[in-house]
Amino acid sequence: MPAPKQSGLAEVNGIKLYFASYGEGPPVILLHGGAGNGDHWANQVPVLAAKYRVIVVDARGHGRSTRDGKPLSYELMADDLLALMDQLKLDEAALVGWSDGGIIALDVALRHPERVSKLVASGANFDLAGTQKGGNSPAFATYFARCAADYAKLSPTPTDYQGLTAALRPMWRTQPNYKKEQLAGLEVPTLILDGAHDEIIRKAHLEELARLISGARLVLIPEASHFALFQQPAAFNQALIDFLDAK
Repeated sequence: MPAPKQSGLAEVNGIKLYFASYGEGPPVILLHGGAGNGDHWANQVPVLAAKYRVIVVDARGHGRSTRDGKPLSYELMADDLLALMDQLKLDEAALVGWSDGGIIALDVALRHPERVSKLVASGANFDLAGTQKGGNSPAFATYFARCAADYAKLSPTPTDYQGLTAALRPMWRTQPNYKKEQLAGLEVPTLILDGAHDEIIRKAHLEELARLISGARLVLIPEASHFALFQQPAAFNQALIDFLDAK
């Protein structure tokens, strides 16, 4: 990651939430995947920061952020993000989320569309029927090994990675559960993005999500899986730039 122009720990909802800001321009907030951290956007930040104010956030309990005893949920982490936006005096921002981050971004857009200028959900499902068994792939093993190493390096509780994953599992088993009627009412400009070979999100589900949200675009990146932002960063970045730059 490049050196941020601003970074810190914002006190929100009883926890400390890490954020870092890069570049100048219209705000774009990047939301990482489950068990990860904001540094996982290292392939995207330099490209986007050339024309946008890019803000990365470590979700509660992830990376440099703390957590309390509240059960983890997408709604809770979305509320954390909204509180951070308030502290940063951001009336609205483009939200770019991957995996869990994509669901958090979708949650904010559904409940507070006035805060979201554009929405990018990559590798995200809107209900449990959208997933399939595929998390035993080598790519997932590599990802979670990286997450464990990053957690030990970054977290204020460096030996509690297993505690974080234990807190995430009930959320993963039971959420999200957004209704098709909610999605059909969403009018925020939206890009549904993913690798063409996602291991855990069904392609038909992504297609349905793009159909349900009025005017949404669907882009599937060739030669990439759930981890397209790492595997094909140039194509991933181009899809983001094309969408964010469009009027």
